[in-house]
Amino acid sequence: MTTEQLFPAAHALGEQDRHAALKFITCGSVDDGKSTLIGRLLIDSRSVLQDQLENVSKSGAADLALFTDGLSAEREQGITIDVAYRYFATPARKFIIGDTPGHEQYTRNMVTAASSADAAVVLVDATKLKWKDVGEVTLLPQTRRHALLLKLLRVPSIVFAVNKLDALEDQAHPGRATEAFTCIREALEGFAAAAGIEVAATIPISALLGHNVVTPTPGWCGYQGASLLRLLETLPVTPAEATLPLAFPVQWVEKFSNSSDISQGRRVFWGRVATGSAYVGQSITVFPSGKTATIAQVLNHVRQPQGVAASHSAGIVLDRELDVSRGDWLLADNTTLTQSQTVSGIVAWMDDAPLVVGRAYWVLHGHRWIKAKVQRITYRLDVNTLAQSPASELEPNAIGHITLGLQHSIAALGFGQSRVLGALILVDTASHATAGALLIE
Repeated sequence: MTTEQLFPAAHALGEQDRHAALKFITCGSVDDGKSTLIGRLLIDSRSVLQDQLENVSKSGAADLALFTDGLSAEREQGITIDVAYRYFATPARKFIIGDTPGHEQYTRNMVTAASSADAAVVLVDATKLKWKDVGEVTLLPQTRRHALLLKLLRVPSIVFAVNKLDALEDQAHPGRATEAFTCIREALEGFAAAAGIEVAATIPISALLGHNVVTPTPGWCGYQGASLLRLLETLPVTPAEATLPLAFPVQWVEKFSNSSDISQGRRVFWGRVATGSAYVGQSITVFPSGKTATIAQVLNHVRQPQGVAASHSAGIVLDRELDVSRGDWLLADNTTLTQSQTVSGIVAWMDDAPLVVGRAYWVLHGHRWIKAKVQRITYRLDVNTLAQSPASELEPNAIGHITLGLQHSIAALGFGQSRVLGALILVDTASHATAGALLIE
């Protein structure tokens, strides 16, 4: 059998997606089988060495969840606390997997991983849900919450994987797993349609047995489509925001002491290009000072002179000396960024203390820290009904809409235009803990 027959998705991808790694996360409620699914993907795709397999084996059988539960507390308690990343590849493409926690108290970890993901697999445990005779299913709140957060974070591809259907199969009810999958799929698709979530696919799987994970199981639960891995091989990577004007957050300033260096004695401003591209001869404005200059040299991550596009690291040398520090931005003269001291948007609140009007926080935009105060809470979003209700505060793990007043202006775009420029991190001024993530309108 040819490679094309074995891995048809590899021949359907564009050239850019074929060479780029797909970064995806698994998420959902507690004990839905996220860690077990990743272990199954690694084993069945033959991405695990024999000694690694022996390290996670108990009584001759592999404990699939231990492939990603790296913290001692995770192994002791049998839960996922922090995000664990694993890497593997097939002939079609490379993958970076993030295993995110299902517990509400660790929602902040899930948000962090989802903010840079190309795709997400939302697991649904079929054994936890109860369906009535009419086929109505009530989804778990954490499943809804994670799906909504994925939409808010603009994760391009969302896949629902209905797990543990094999546990519903028995001789007395031979069609029970198929009936359950049909009901759950209808509930998921109905919720997604009401929330405006585009779903790439809904797949019945068994992470424990391997059904429809790497190898297709035709006809199981009435499903005739591709396996989860084959679907992941076809999903696109998130394109860099290279079509927007240049926006470059300065992370580090390097000074060369003699003129024989590559920068001719000038300072080099290092960082990662957020949007657009940096090239020699480009006119820029330093934000917030408003000073202007021309780019004299651009260095890539190995200090070789060349233009650098969005999502890549660069060192920029200007044609004249300006007062530029960490936290400043180098912006193209034709920038479309809005400069404002007031921002509004959707917030995912992750602090243990509730968000209340009048409280001050640190805000991080790029590498720039600014004091901010909560001016207004517009509404709280009910993750079960998707209704917007007035609120005087937002409790931990709530999703709502707020307005912030900033001590100084920021140059930003709406999150719908740029995932990089349209996001703010709120940090508690006393504990310095991450308190929330704001997606700018």
